[in-house]
Amino acid sequence: MAEGLRFAVHRGDGAALLAFDVDAELAPDLAGFAVECQPPRGKPYQLLNRLSFAQAITAETKPSEREWTPTDEAPIQKFHWVHYPKDVPPGKFTYRATAMLFVDGEETKLKEGPTAQRTLELRDEGYGDLELGFTRGYISSQAYAERFDNADITPTPTTAVFDTASFEEQYSWLGSHARKLVFELIDETDADEDLALDVFAYDFDEPDIARRLAALGPRLRLYLDDSDIRKETAGSKRKAEALRAVEARVDAKNVRRGHFSRFSHGKILIQKRKGVPVKVLAGSANFSVRGLYVQSNNVFVFDDGDVAAIYEKAFEQAWNDPHGFSKSEIAAGWFPEKPIAGAELPSFQVSFAPHTDSDISLKPVAEAIAAAKSSVLFAIMDLGGSGPVLEAVRALPQRQGLYAFGTTQSVDGDLEVTAPGSSEPVFIPFGFLHSKVPEPFRAEIQGGSGIVIHHKFVVVDFNGDNPSVFAGSSNLAGGGEEQNGDNLLAFRDPAIASTYAVEAIRLIDHYRFRAAMKEATEAEPLRLKTRGENWAAPYFEADTPKFRERVLFAES
Repeated sequence: MAEGLRFAVHRGDGAALLAFDVDAELAPDLAGFAVECQPPRGKPYQLLNRLSFAQAITAETKPSEREWTPTDEAPIQKFHWVHYPKDVPPGKFTYRATAMLFVDGEETKLKEGPTAQRTLELRDEGYGDLELGFTRGYISSQAYAERFDNADITPTPTTAVFDTASFEEQYSWLGSHARKLVFELIDETDADEDLALDVFAYDFDEPDIARRLAALGPRLRLYLDDSDIRKETAGSKRKAEALRAVEARVDAKNVRRGHFSRFSHGKILIQKRKGVPVKVLAGSANFSVRGLYVQSNNVFVFDDGDVAAIYEKAFEQAWNDPHGFSKSEIAAGWFPEKPIAGAELPSFQVSFAPHTDSDISLKPVAEAIAAAKSSVLFAIMDLGGSGPVLEAVRALPQRQGLYAFGTTQSVDGDLEVTAPGSSEPVFIPFGFLHSKVPEPFRAEIQGGSGIVIHHKFVVVDFNGDNPSVFAGSSNLAGGGEEQNGDNLLAFRDPAIASTYAVEAIRLIDHYRFRAAMKEATEAEPLRLKTRGENWAAPYFEADTPKFRERVLFAES
């Protein structure tokens, strides 16, 4: 800690949450924070800010006037920042934060204040025998508009078996680490004749995944959701086409369709060596174009035979007796009963739905939210369902003294940013920049209609003494847990909690900025605040959300 400045860095999936705090005496003079990044190789560089003192951004600002400014000239006027490096090589990233102060008597002239430095690895590798990855979820963003000129991600007309060669760069960028994990596991299986895959799939139309699974031939068993089998939608037709591509090369007895009471909602790959489970991939990401390249999603891979065997037990129950699943042993509780001894794994448990009673899976989640001491962060597809978890999340804005923040999306497409200390969420129409473009921001594409925030995770006390994360394919609703084939995991591990928390904050910041941009006018433009405006003052008002945010994030 430098005199007067506290600086913490929390690791995400190839990203870092940078958090700052200063002594209250510095607040009136605080212009913001400058950050220099020294990557593992290459030269150090200043992080850039899209806002500055010199330019007031409104709907009338022309693109040619748009500039990114180094943070030592245009400091970050927030007490946290998520840095998402373009490249994440192995090795240490070093961040040097400086509190930039206004020169006495000047409104925008700056001088350096206290400085602090932190070092950590950001390489998107695993946590022992667990590897965790997220999609980028940024197709509707200025980053995608600038990098790919809003190019379509499928041909017209779209089929499920089109040639993806011309889309590879987009898919790699949009799918990010999550896509990498999915393809690595399938390709690893394909390369070894002793390996086979058992697969649960819900949405299923990613062309390369369909082709790769088909190439496994007799080494594949596929249990595919059929809840939409009679629907004549474009999505259901692509799903049927992808299935036919698999069936053409796989024995018919190795492909089954089902939906439990409502959906077979899992997205799971179980790798087996000569019939013995060795590795499993699961999460919220469907094996589809939207799941990997449009939506915000996460996947995790357990490189552990005991964990894979738990998932295989659920697969066998669904394969042999889906109607008896809810009353089976695998649906009756959480597994393992205690963390697996000796394994290089975070503390975790998993439950499999459908259950006879949704409290089996949801009660521990609701209890953890109720017991939260400092924070609850979340990204949940939809809060419209019933059950104790969604009720607890909907009640979060009224809980005094708790920092509760998250993103969610209703089925009609609107996004919500649920703010701490506010009874009303901020609604952000997803296609805002597509229909109303405040220059210099470029028009964005929406990636088609449908849900974009597809995560289903809750993080409790991410940097406290007993952090927990609940994630998986479950929508965290009571009806779904009693009717759908799903899995829900409970992680109780600081590193996993940090990674999910950074993802939650990354999405919050992305959509919160869009909301602010929507309200920007000539009278109240987006720009950095001058000395006289004292931007930092609200963060030092005790017992307010901004006060809690400042203090919470800067805790190591």
